[in-house]
Order: sequence, then structure tokens, then C-alpha cells
Amino acid sequence: MTRGHDITIEQGGGHVRVARDGLVLAESRRPLVLRETGCPVRYYLPPEDVRTDLLTPSTTHTRCPFKGDARYWSVPGGADIAWEYPDPHPEVAAIKNRLCFYETEVL
Repeated sequence: MTRGHDITIEQGGGHVRVARDGLVLAESRRPLVLRETGCPVRYYLPPEDVRTDLLTPSTTHTRCPFKGDARYWSVPGGADIAWEYPDPHPEVAAIKNRLCFYETEVL
């Protein structure tokens, strides 16, 4: 990474759940934990652990100089709540196609 900016990724051992309006959107016991300078800890979940049938691909796309281009997911009629990196930079390849939510509950 860039001097003064670090990203570490490790296999998490916790139980992560994402719920909205009482509906569980994701639940995983195999999250990747990403720690990035200046950012909150983030949990990247395997797509098999996410109810993508309850989400809608968003038109939002962003570029992170450290991770690459992200695409977003929303709840139908709602705001973006998750993102993924379909083709991340090689240094963070482990997060490829995993979804990360703004709000997660670690159990």
C-alpha cells in the first residue's frame, strides 16, 4: 500500500449478521475482516451468505485508489447498503466478489 496507508485482511472467526426491518439479509461465520487506515473495520461476506435475492444492483459505482472499482447493492426502493469489488487490486484480491455492508452486527 501507499506509505501511511495500510490495509490488512484476515479470516474472521466471528458471526456476522445484517438485518433490515427485521429481515436477515446476510449471515456468515466466515467473513473476511478488512482493516484500513482511517476507516472503520469492515466485514466482507461470501456471496453465498448474502440474500442477494432481496437486494437490487445499484447504479452507483465508486473508485478507491487502494482497492479498485466498487459496485453497490440496495434494497428495492431504498438507499445503497452494500458494495463489492468485482476486480479488486491484486493487493486486496481476497475481497473479490464478497459483499460488505455499511451496518453489520457482530455476534
